[in-house]
Amino acid sequence: MLNYNGSIVAFDDVNITPDNRAYKYGDSVFETIKVINGKLVFWEDHYFRLMASMRMLRMKIPMNFTLEYLEEEILKTISINNQNNSRVRLSITRKDGGFYTPTTNEIDYLIDCREIKSKTKNSYKVDLFKDFYLYSGHLSTIKTNNKLIHTLASIFAKENELDNCILLNERKGIVEATNASLFLIKGTLIKTPLLTEGCLKGIARQKVIQIIKSSGDYQIEEAIISPFEIQKADEVFVTNSIIGIQPVTNYRKKVFSTAVSNKLAMSLNILELTSK
Repeated sequence: MLNYNGSIVAFDDVNITPDNRAYKYGDSVFETIKVINGKLVFWEDHYFRLMASMRMLRMKIPMNFTLEYLEEEILKTISINNQNNSRVRLSITRKDGGFYTPTTNEIDYLIDCREIKSKTKNSYKVDLFKDFYLYSGHLSTIKTNNKLIHTLASIFAKENELDNCILLNERKGIVEATNASLFLIKGTLIKTPLLTEGCLKGIARQKVIQIIKSSGDYQIEEAIISPFEIQKADEVFVTNSIIGIQPVTNYRKKVFSTAVSNKLAMSLNILELTSK
């Protein structure tokens, strides 16, 4: 069952018209939220990122779109589906109509939930995806429906028996993985790409940076990162809101250790369980 504009409906009862703007133009944003034991993890962070994204795309935010209202709608959806441990997708789409210029900035929303199946792996191989590049603009930092490069990179990874791919921007700088933020560890320095490089302003990315800063054992640097730095790193890991931290074990012929990544993963897991 899905939640469409506050009504619980069957999957087959959600009708996508030929004028749907998410379908025609990718005119949509979304949030993927992890639910543990019926609790929305880092919900406040997801909510404020969603509001910022809607403002950037000049969508009209309904008066009832409060933190509490959307949380209640998500909880209603997971309850009807008996999915207290799930991944929830909250999609916001500008209402049907118009060509490139919409007829309205009002929105529809859709909430669906699925069982969490993603788990960390003991072996995790990555490589660069160089067929196409992400644009290093501010629009790349929000979660829109325009994920064609990420899709092509995921197909490339599957075809080449990889677990993930690392995406580059038009300046050949590292941006992120296909579905996660990227971190490199060298000694006590941990680096991640700057948001100005075009990477998603990820919630898990933000939390990992907070953990590193508070640990006192490592330094965190947001920087422009060259692909050559991957080979020199002691460890590499990726992170998103669903999997938490996934250590990378192999990049081409390089084999990484995972001790620090696993330590940070434990800290992130604790933060998920204790967050409000």
